[in-house]
Amino acid sequence: MPANLPPQYYAAKKRFDAASDPEEKLEIIQEMLAIMPKHKGTDKLRAEVRSKMATLRKEIQKSGSSKRRGFDGYHIESQGAAVVGIIGSPNVGKSSIIKCLTNALPEIAPYPFTTGKPVVGMMPYEDINIQLIDTPPISSDYIDKFLPDMLRRVDLILLIVDIGSDAVLEQTYTVLKKLKEYRIILAKDESQNGDNVLYKKTLMVANKEDSEDSADRLEIIKEFYGERLPIITISAEKEKGLDDLKKRIYESLEIIRIYTKSVGKKADMFDPVILTKGSTVLEAAAEIHKEFYENLKFARIWGDGQNKYDGQHVSRDHPLEDGNVVEFHIDE
Repeated sequence: MPANLPPQYYAAKKRFDAASDPEEKLEIIQEMLAIMPKHKGTDKLRAEVRSKMATLRKEIQKSGSSKRRGFDGYHIESQGAAVVGIIGSPNVGKSSIIKCLTNALPEIAPYPFTTGKPVVGMMPYEDINIQLIDTPPISSDYIDKFLPDMLRRVDLILLIVDIGSDAVLEQTYTVLKKLKEYRIILAKDESQNGDNVLYKKTLMVANKEDSEDSADRLEIIKEFYGERLPIITISAEKEKGLDDLKKRIYESLEIIRIYTKSVGKKADMFDPVILTKGSTVLEAAAEIHKEFYENLKFARIWGDGQNKYDGQHVSRDHPLEDGNVVEFHIDE
């Protein structure tokens, strides 16, 4: 099956080949992986890209220095299993949400533009952490100059809307319109990416569900945007729906956790390898070490939440599932 790579991939590949700084190359190759379609024809290429990523990470770690950050304009270092950007109009409750979900302590006030710069926090979900970034609000006449670039690089966007306000429809339209000016379209998936537009996977979070007439406003939002975006309702102030929101964030990221074990030893169940859903044994090997990727013969796997596997011998291209324990066997 052909790879059918989009033009954005080749443009990123050209920048990767021209770059010399390892951290710059790592940023670009992460972008390449995000752009790459997920199907059988790209399995081998995805594994090769992951192998290069693992090599670059080791090179950066060995150098002991970091000149660049995950998001240059904001000087934020990417951490955790994934990165989620939080956006919305003024006073929709973004800061309250990140305070409820993470260890961050943002300023919260009843006036607009309280968040003047990004606020970063780590959201625990079972045995991993997911990085959330609360960003300056978007209005009809303002968008932070660094925000579009950051949104292009995150793994998921949370669009917060205020169903406690009669202006919710207008505010939502304004945010979408402003981002479209930067060729960013919020959508339920990224399958429609074209030459000049980037579709970013987005979850709409309808906040303040405890407000009067919020149910009516929610129905209006669903009528206009329900086909385009998945919607979940919460109340940050009352702390309602937050566990469901965490679960939806994890599911929307389409990642899986893989645990590793050495032959004859117990599995390491504390530091999972994070992969995209549908990744293979070979891609997992590439994420761990270049030698594993180059010399992998086969693997044995255990468990998937339903105990479907119990040390089963599998091939290099076997697709992995969330919770698998993998024992790699390589040529010595």
